[in-house]
Amino acid sequence: MTSTLWRHADFLKLWAAQAVSAFGSRITREGLPMAAVLTLDARPGQLGLLAALSLGPGVIIGLFAGGWADRRSRRPILIGADIARVLLLFSVPLAAWTHLLAMPQLYIVAALVGAASVVFAIADHAYLPVLLDREQLLEGNSKLGVTDSVAEMGGPALAGLLFQLFTAPVALLANAGTYLVSALFLMGIGKVETPPTAPRVRKHPLEDVAFGFSAVWRQPLIRPLLLMTVVQTLFGSFFSSLYVLFCIRTIGLSPGLLGVAIGVGGFAALLGALLVPVVIRMLGYGRAIIVTAVLSAIGALMTPLAPASLIAGAAVLILGQFVADLFGVAAMIPASTLRQAVFPPDMLGRTAAVFHVARGGFAVAGAVVGGVLGEMIGVREALLIGCLGILAGPLILVASPLRTLQALPESPSQ
Repeated sequence: MTSTLWRHADFLKLWAAQAVSAFGSRITREGLPMAAVLTLDARPGQLGLLAALSLGPGVIIGLFAGGWADRRSRRPILIGADIARVLLLFSVPLAAWTHLLAMPQLYIVAALVGAASVVFAIADHAYLPVLLDREQLLEGNSKLGVTDSVAEMGGPALAGLLFQLFTAPVALLANAGTYLVSALFLMGIGKVETPPTAPRVRKHPLEDVAFGFSAVWRQPLIRPLLLMTVVQTLFGSFFSSLYVLFCIRTIGLSPGLLGVAIGVGGFAALLGALLVPVVIRMLGYGRAIIVTAVLSAIGALMTPLAPASLIAGAAVLILGQFVADLFGVAAMIPASTLRQAVFPPDMLGRTAAVFHVARGGFAVAGAVVGGVLGEMIGVREALLIGCLGILAGPLILVASPLRTLQALPESPSQ
C-alpha cells in the first residue's frame, strides 16, 4: 500500500525543513569542537567545557519551553529557533574573518545555539501530531529518522572535507544557511494549528516541569525510558567531550577521515530507520526498543577498544559507529513515537521538556566529568568508563512493562 504521507503537502514541507537543518546541524556538532582543536588548539578540559555549554542552557530553557509550547502555536517557535541559530552561527565566520575568534566566543555560541536547539526539539516533538493522524505517527517519525540518518551520513563527511580544504568557520557558515532554508520551508506550511488547551495561568514558574515530570513518572511505559535516558546521557556525554580528540590525536584520523567514519554511522542509522517496522513485527513494540538499545550500546563500546593504529583503529571505529547508529536509531524512533501516542497533544510539550531537561542536566555533568577524567586518567580510559555506563542504561528496560508491550496503545492514557 502506498504511503499517504507522500501526498501530505504540509508533512513534506516539515520533512524538507528537518532534512536541511539536520544535515547542517552535523556540521555544527563537529564544527565547534573541530574549530577548537584545529584552530585554537583546545585542551581536553576546554573541549569538555565546550560540550557542557552546548548542553547546559538547554536545562534552564527546557524548564519553561515545554509549557510555552503547550500554550502557543508550535510552528512560529520552530521558525524563531531556526532564525536565532542562523544569526548565532554567522557570528563565528565573521569573527574569524576579523581575526577575533577565540574560545570565549565559541563557548557563547555553543550555549545559545544549544538553547535554541532545545526549544526547537521540544516544539517539534509536539508539532508532528498536529500535522499527522495517530496511525501515521510511526511512519512520520520513521521518515524523519531516515533523513536524519542521511544527514548523519553526509553531514560529517562534508564537514570534514570543508575543514580539510578550507576552515571550520566556512563549515559553520554553510550550517547557518541550512537553518535559513529550514525556516523558509516551515513558513510554507499551510495547516492552521488548533488553539492550545493547556491552562495559561501558572501558580509557580516550575509548575509545568512538575506537571510534566509527574505525568512521565506515573506512566509505566514511559518512566523506564526516562531512567534509561538519564543513565545513557550521563555516560554518553563522555563522547561529546572526547570523541573528536580521541579520533584525531589517539587514533590519528585526519578531519576528512573522521567525517567519513561518522558518515558510515549515518548510513547505518539510515538502515536502522528503514528496519524499524520489520524489527517491531519480529519482536513486538517493547522488545524491539529493548533489544536494539542493548545492541547499540555494545556498538559504542567498540570505540575505546580501537587500537592506536590508523588502519586498524579506523576499521574498529567505523564498525562500532555502524553498529551503534544502526540499532540506536531503531530504538529511538519507536520510543519517541510511543511518547507521542501515550500522552494527549496538550501535554506533549511539557512531557518532552522532562526528557530534554534530563538530557541537558546529565549531559552537562557527563561532559565535564568526561573532560576531567580525560585529563586525569587518559582519553581512552575515560571513554571506556562512559561506554560501560551506556551499556547499563538499557538493562533498566528489561524489568519494565515494555518487555510485554506488543503494539502502541490505542489511545492516550492521560
